[in-house]
Amino acid sequence: MAAGKGSRYGKLKQFDGLGPREEFLMEFSIYDALQNGFDHIVVITQKDNVDFLRNYLEPRLPEGIQLDVLAQQLDDLPEGISFEGERAKPWGTAHAVWTAREVINNPFVVINADDYYGKNAYQNAAEFIAENNGQNTFGLVAYTLRDTLSEYGSVSRGVCERDGHQLLSVVERTKIEKQDKSIVDTDSGLHFTGDELVSMNFWVCHPSIFDRITQDLKSFIDAGENLERGEIYLPFVIQAMLKEEEAKVAVIPSESMWFGVTYMDDKEKAMAKLQEMTQAGGYRSPLWPTVKS
Repeated sequence: MAAGKGSRYGKLKQFDGLGPREEFLMEFSIYDALQNGFDHIVVITQKDNVDFLRNYLEPRLPEGIQLDVLAQQLDDLPEGISFEGERAKPWGTAHAVWTAREVINNPFVVINADDYYGKNAYQNAAEFIAENNGQNTFGLVAYTLRDTLSEYGSVSRGVCERDGHQLLSVVERTKIEKQDKSIVDTDSGLHFTGDELVSMNFWVCHPSIFDRITQDLKSFIDAGENLERGEIYLPFVIQAMLKEEEAKVAVIPSESMWFGVTYMDDKEKAMAKLQEMTQAGGYRSPLWPTVKS
C-alpha cells in the first residue's frame, strides 16, 4: 500500500530514493517477495501516482511477473452506496485493500510501502500460504517491539495478545517511546519489556476478506458518523472477523529486521542500512540489472 500522506515525514515518503541507486524502499520489498516465489505485485496508490508508478516499475520487473497499479478513490464504494460530502483523505487501509478485489483471487500478503520487512518475513509468509489455504486462515508476520522503535519520537504500534501462535487481539498503543532504560506508552502509562510482538501491518489474507470489507464499508457509511474524517482500518476488520470466529489468525515470527521512515530523521538511518546490506551481498546494485525500454 502506497497511498498514505506521510504527515510526520513531511512528504510522500513512498517515493523517496533510499537505496544505493536511489531505489524506493518498496522496491526492496518487491525484490524480496519475488525471491520467495510471489509473482503478482499489486500497488495501491493515489490516482495522481498511478501512471508514474506503473511506468517506473514495469520495466524493472522480470518477465512473467504480473503488475497492477490501482488508485484508491473516494467514489469506489459498494454497489448502492454513495458519499456526497467533502473528504480529503482516503477511506483507510481496509478500503485500500478492497481496491484490489477485482485482481486478486488467491491468498495474498499486505504490506506498507514505506516499511522494510526483511527477506525472512516473505519466506515465512510464503511457507504459511503454501501450508494453509483455508478460507478462514489468516496470518500476521510480527516483530519484536524493541526493534521497531524510532530514535526521533514516539510511534504507534499494535501490540499482539496471543495464545501460543494464535492471535487473540491487537491493542493499538499510539505513543510508544524509549525513556532512559524503559519503553513506555505515554498515553496509557504502560511500560513494556521490549520483547512483546507487535504488528507492523504485514498481513497474510484470504480473498474472503473482500466480502467482509464490503459489508463493513456499507455499515460504516450507512451509520453516517464522522464520514469526513473517519477511516476503516484493515487490522480492525481482521480483529472483528477474529472475534466473530470468521477467521483464525496465526502469529508468524518475522525472523527479520524491520525499519521504516516515520520521521524525516529516520531517512539517513534507513539509507545506511540499505547500503550496508547491499555491500554485504544481500542485494544487487543496481537492484534491477535490466531495465526494459
